[in-house]
Amino acid sequence: MSGENGSQICVEVSTGWTASAAPRDVDAAATAEVPDMRRWLTALDQQGADGRRGLHGRTLTQFVAGEPVEIIEESGDWVRVVAPWQPSPEDPGGYPAWVPKNHLGPRSKAVARPGRTSAPLDAVEIAYLARRHLGLPYLWGGTSPYGLDCSGLVHLSYRQAGVVVPRDADPQHAACREVPLGEERPGDLYFFAQPGEEVTHVGFVTGRQTILHASETEGRVVEMLLSPERLATVSRAGRLLS
Repeated sequence: MSGENGSQICVEVSTGWTASAAPRDVDAAATAEVPDMRRWLTALDQQGADGRRGLHGRTLTQFVAGEPVEIIEESGDWVRVVAPWQPSPEDPGGYPAWVPKNHLGPRSKAVARPGRTSAPLDAVEIAYLARRHLGLPYLWGGTSPYGLDCSGLVHLSYRQAGVVVPRDADPQHAACREVPLGEERPGDLYFFAQPGEEVTHVGFVTGRQTILHASETEGRVVEMLLSPERLATVSRAGRLLS
């Protein structure tokens, strides 16, 4: 199936699932042979709070057209892939997830590097790139211009700058140089966690106690002062680019 050169995503956006049985009836437009993202998101919103929040434990990430993947398992019309452009501690080959087999095609002989081909931008410029997504709806597992989750905003913004960083918030923190709270600067990242637990939320520092992030509470990408509730769970700050 994958061939000697592996596979790549051949649809605009393919959503990665925890299992082939994870999609619900409302998710049919996302798993169709030609996914219709707008139709899917409309269907989710028509379900009320259960539509998008019901993706927890079902979706993991998203892959975009041309993104290289390797097939590691097959089950009927579905395949489990790893995506090297989305580093993850779950697998050395990249982020693992299940996608419909017909979302894949043979890989081009030369797969372009993600994002820009010029020299990478600095962290402040990358935060500026992230600001272009203000107002975009929150989507659990989202890594595309149709919707983003918190770590998806960080991952996509760096990818658009030509820099590959881990997909999820806790591995993103592990990839950072620690910055003492109070010494963070624009372009750094704020990480949030309960005491003794792994990081569960991330966003760009844009000013003193100001964050640009994909907020499930707000339902979209917003730039805002940290609320008292958020301040209580800021566990650390980090810098991906020196």
